[in-house]
Amino acid sequence: MIFRAKANKALDRAEDPRETLDYSYQKQLELLQKVRRGVADVATSRKRLELQLNQLQKQSSTLEDQGRKALALGREDLAREALSRRAALQQQVSDLEVQHQTLQGEEEKLTLAAQRLQAKVDAFRTKKETIKATYTAAEAQTRIGEAFSGISEEMGDVGMAIQRAEDKTATLQARAGAIDELLASGALDDSSGLHKDDIQSELDRLSGGTDVELELQRMKAELAGGSSSSQQAIEGGQGSRGQQGRPQDTPRFDKQ
Repeated sequence: MIFRAKANKALDRAEDPRETLDYSYQKQLELLQKVRRGVADVATSRKRLELQLNQLQKQSSTLEDQGRKALALGREDLAREALSRRAALQQQVSDLEVQHQTLQGEEEKLTLAAQRLQAKVDAFRTKKETIKATYTAAEAQTRIGEAFSGISEEMGDVGMAIQRAEDKTATLQARAGAIDELLASGALDDSSGLHKDDIQSELDRLSGGTDVELELQRMKAELAGGSSSSQQAIEGGQGSRGQQGRPQDTPRFDKQ
């Protein structure tokens, strides 16, 4: 019972009403085809009986003519033989006529059944297409509703993929932040030598700033020393030129 229940549930889940309707329609078409073949077979048998009846009736007419000619010629014995054969043929004709009537009745019944079945198949086909169209529209509407609501299987898979991506991203971000904090606190060593803690960074910054200040003071001192030497040189040069340029006492000659 458990196996049948599970199998029935699986079958119900896998069943597509449109496929079932198409299969039923196909079976009805096959049945209609069989009925038509039956009608054709009965009609063929009826036609054969009609040909036999025509042939027996011709033979009966021939025997009747032979009997008359025999009587006309005074051959009563030949006339009697011809009439005896004609009587036997008439019995066969009667039997064939009964069979012909039976076959004709069967043919009419099968023809009527084929017509009714054809009408039933046509009605089923129309109903089938209507049901299929309604089912397809309902299925599409259901899928659209599930997609909008996010409860469809495809959208569920997409949602799960997005959720997994967001979880992995958050995990990586948290891990990166934790590693930065551990490196900053000195709990982890930076094997590359590129990372320094905040104290070392501050010391390097202060040291770099001190070196700049010292270099600046040295340059100022050099500039200041250069200015004093230049000033002294200028002052010495001016004194020498003053002494050389002073006019000496020269004798003055009066014009006579």
